[in-house]
Amino acid sequence: MNKLFDQYQLKGLKLKNRLVMAPMTRSRATENGVPGELTPKYYSQRASMGLLISEGVFPSPEGQGYMNTPGISTKEQVDGWKKVIDAVHDENGRIFLQLMHVGRISHPDNLPTHYQAVAPSAIAPGEDIFTAKGMQKVPDPRELTEIEIMETINAFRKAALNAIEAGADGVEIHGANGYLIHQFLGENSNVRSDEFGGSIKKRAKFAIEVAKAVVDEIGADKTGFRISPMNLLGGVNEGQQGEELYRYLVGELNKLNLAYLHIMHVDREPLLKDIRGIWGNTLIVNRPSRPVDQISLDIDNGLADLSSVGVLALANPDLVEKLKKNMPLNDPNPQTFYINKGEEGYTDYPTMNEIIK
Repeated sequence: MNKLFDQYQLKGLKLKNRLVMAPMTRSRATENGVPGELTPKYYSQRASMGLLISEGVFPSPEGQGYMNTPGISTKEQVDGWKKVIDAVHDENGRIFLQLMHVGRISHPDNLPTHYQAVAPSAIAPGEDIFTAKGMQKVPDPRELTEIEIMETINAFRKAALNAIEAGADGVEIHGANGYLIHQFLGENSNVRSDEFGGSIKKRAKFAIEVAKAVVDEIGADKTGFRISPMNLLGGVNEGQQGEELYRYLVGELNKLNLAYLHIMHVDREPLLKDIRGIWGNTLIVNRPSRPVDQISLDIDNGLADLSSVGVLALANPDLVEKLKKNMPLNDPNPQTFYINKGEEGYTDYPTMNEIIK
């Protein structure tokens, strides 16, 4: 596991180690999408990790899906993130904001605007979503027009610029986990007959155009991209040509010279090896079910440059120090993952020093 604690050069950004905090929705923002009062403390507590990737941040109002999630499209939201980012930088940490448009994974009751969700095609995911009224069925989305697709791409561009103006070290484009970009990749969620649907190249076009727009606005060195091949989250199925689709997509993204590719990997080891061969820059691998003693295995085996973890970082603000010293880890409390109870389950997980005292 020693390589995990080595410094790493991410383009022009020096990381203290190779451990990355994966993006995790926490639902602690205000109704206006501004990071909550405790959010600066939450992220700065975890600044000893090499890189923090924020929870998903919606680039435009119609991109929000869950209750009390943050955005980056208004001045108030930008100012809120500046407080978070400054707190991380004060602890000598590095942070990318994840730009997440949920597409069809939404409900009008969760949005102040009560918008109908938008998607590549007017196909519901067949899932439920938590709202103030409890669990409800995700309703049918509205199919985006070609003009609206271009407007959405521009929203990602503007959100990336807002993130940099708030002081972020970069942004991660969320192309995974059943959300909008992933929906365009899906064979069953994208049945368009225009230039954004049909063939592999056409279904990948939206993802590539978003990446190009963000790179054009803030630079490739500050842009990462996340994928989750064939994980079926959000009801998205890439079809029998799914692996070919990802080989094509990764190859096209590689041409943009992005800072990193972040893959949520749950299966298909040959595909991961292929992606490693296609991708010319930093590769971050996240294996949600990997045991603690195997966190650095992909790095050790040359399959990854950085390793990202989720709930381990959520429950252990000093995860790096605990791993170095082989100390016991806090168990996460799933009951407080998304419920705003102040410090509880958010900023009150004890550090090693606090436990010893």
